[in-house]
Amino acid sequence: MTPQVPFLTFLIITVVKLLVVFVITLTAVAYTVLLERKIIGRMQNRWGPSRTGPFGLLQPLADGIKLFLKEDMMPLAVARPLFIIAPMIALVCAMVSISVVPFGALTLVKGVDIFQVANVNIALLVILGITSIGVYGIALSGWSSNNKFALLGSLRATSQMISYELALGLSLVGVVLRSGSLNLRDIVDSQAAHGALSWNVFGGFQIVAFFIYLISAYAEANRSPFDLPEAESELVAGYHTEYSSMKFAMFFMAEYANMITISCVATLLFFGGASSPFGHLFPAFGGIYVQAALSVFWFVFKIFSFLFLFIWVRSTLPRFRYDQLMSFGWKFLMPVAMANIIVTSLVMALKAR
Repeated sequence: MTPQVPFLTFLIITVVKLLVVFVITLTAVAYTVLLERKIIGRMQNRWGPSRTGPFGLLQPLADGIKLFLKEDMMPLAVARPLFIIAPMIALVCAMVSISVVPFGALTLVKGVDIFQVANVNIALLVILGITSIGVYGIALSGWSSNNKFALLGSLRATSQMISYELALGLSLVGVVLRSGSLNLRDIVDSQAAHGALSWNVFGGFQIVAFFIYLISAYAEANRSPFDLPEAESELVAGYHTEYSSMKFAMFFMAEYANMITISCVATLLFFGGASSPFGHLFPAFGGIYVQAALSVFWFVFKIFSFLFLFIWVRSTLPRFRYDQLMSFGWKFLMPVAMANIIVTSLVMALKAR
């Protein structure tokens, strides 16, 4: 917020941005579920949802109504306050992270950036911190359920997420070193000069860091092939075995919201955010509003590509064994992430001489 912007104007625009981002994120979560069901259906040579609405487009609405109307079962032996608050923690932590993501080029209306809810100087740390708190929701859900399958699932999820958070955080250090900032807008601007050649994954030689981030992010989101906390062949449904109705839906929504957040961070840190892959090869045309719309298009396109990759991996790769999962994180990803930091630091030091 700049001093020239009246507080009331700033407040109104910020509230509008919050509402718009909240609605768009929830809609994106619902239709990411539909996208996954349709793509996996095609990959398995079947149609996927096709009956509710044209081409099955109303299936997310039908699923939401069904979950909302289901009876909310609560076993007698659960720790009620923790059992109720656990899915709320998971969903809130998954949703709040979106507020610091710049999902378009810097566009000012009345002096306020309309494509970012909050421009925080340490936005990257904010995202990492908030997503780390989400593990409490999973841990509490398993413990409060008083169910051995739920407890085993939550213990798996907790140890898995804490272990892979280290490799994930270390993989981002090289990007921070290159940009010299933890501000997501600054990180995007540092990659915008020459299009794809300036992106950290190509021009920044952070392709190793990107793959470390991507693999760690799959484990953080409990997605296949690292979906051991929900291994239905072993643990029924993992940490949400005892949940039903909207409490179950909250965990479901949190998982897909985390997928969107992971895709946003990968786009911002490694693929230039909302910048065009063509850089300045083509002259700007159509004025500020067309340029703003194009920046949002590129950002959404990159996120869609990551979501497609999530779904593709789920339909292709088998699940890891749990000891393999932990060994891979500690014995391979961690050393490689530290080696990437050392090599990036040496290269930057040599360039600076």
